Amino acid sequence: MNNFIYENSTKVYFGAGCVKEFLTSLVKEFDIVMLAYGQGSVKRNGIYDEVTGLLMKAGKTVVEFPGIMPNPTYGKVLEGAWLARSSGVQLILGMGGGSVMDCCKAVSLAACCGEDPWMNYWEKKGIIDFTLIPVGVIATLAGTGSECNGAAVITNEEKKIKTGYDYPVCNPRFALMDPSYTFSVPKRQMAAGAFDSFSHIMEIYFSEPDEQNVSDEISEALMRSLIRNIRIAFENPMDYTARSNLFWDSALSENRLIKMGKRCDFACHLMAHQLGAYTDCNHGEAMAVLHPAYYRHIYGSGLKKFARFARKVWGIRQEDKTDAELAKAGIGALSAFIGEIGLPKTLRELGMEEEKELKKIADSCHYSPGSYRRTLPPEILEIFRECY
Repeated sequence: MNNFIYENSTKVYFGAGCVKEFLTSLVKEFDIVMLAYGQGSVKRNGIYDEVTGLLMKAGKTVVEFPGIMPNPTYGKVLEGAWLARSSGVQLILGMGGGSVMDCCKAVSLAACCGEDPWMNYWEKKGIIDFTLIPVGVIATLAGTGSECNGAAVITNEEKKIKTGYDYPVCNPRFALMDPSYTFSVPKRQMAAGAFDSFSHIMEIYFSEPDEQNVSDEISEALMRSLIRNIRIAFENPMDYTARSNLFWDSALSENRLIKMGKRCDFACHLMAHQLGAYTDCNHGEAMAVLHPAYYRHIYGSGLKKFARFARKVWGIRQEDKTDAELAKAGIGALSAFIGEIGLPKTLRELGMEEEKELKKIADSCHYSPGSYRRTLPPEILEIFRECY
């Protein structure tokens, strides 16, 4: 394994009833709490009432920051930063999925940096040597793993760039994870979130080193768990065990643990980010469309790992297959699973009606240095056209 330093400062409270049991004590030191959430689902499913009731009972002044969109924009971040500063917010409490959590971390950074946030912390990786507003999160969707890292992926609508860096200082101070809060998530949204977790793991797994290592073995176990539990949750959305496993799979996919000692290939994620910047498509669904096509392009450069993926994750036997045939069978199993869980397989299914912007999007994609083989914009355009 390569050398590494591991850090994760988020304290996780996991299980049924954890919000009711722990939230009051976790906000005890703060008088003014910004309550951030999305576009209304937490009000429809009762989570909003439960959380606001606990905050009011604890005597907190609540500053509401609603309307965070699925792909949070830089404009929304600046709106939240102004609100946090003008209201004297002492804690930002995010309630929702990855978009809400990412936006909260970004608001904390933008409210406190004292300089152009985008130019200094999103266009390039900056140095955070100042105090941030603490962030706490109540996760309601298994997917991005944002509850246990410092990343805040934001879309600059004006520049057509979707990007983010993982700053450990931006990790939420605490994360409350009650699997029952995910029961009301529709099947397609659940599938998209679970596949986002799956894609995070694959992008770490399909990178050097290829020698036997702990990170790869944990990744294989997590991928098998995701496959098994999403199938169970599809049959019975109220299955607490399956939902709790998906929730923790999601956290482990992005809490930095399985990245240790790995180079990581985020090329497909960067492609999906730029598709999102231009089309506002669902991120997990974009990953589902792109991954099989991308892997059909690069598997020859990481043949042994792709063959291992087929054996260890999908249970495909080697028998008389060559490694190339086995690798293709593993990619085929991945594609079949995407169809099984009802995720789209084409860009048109994502809502892209015309091909004309594909070249512009491909040209805007950045290089991922950890990939088995560099894919340049002309090849990215080929992948997009294959997916169209």
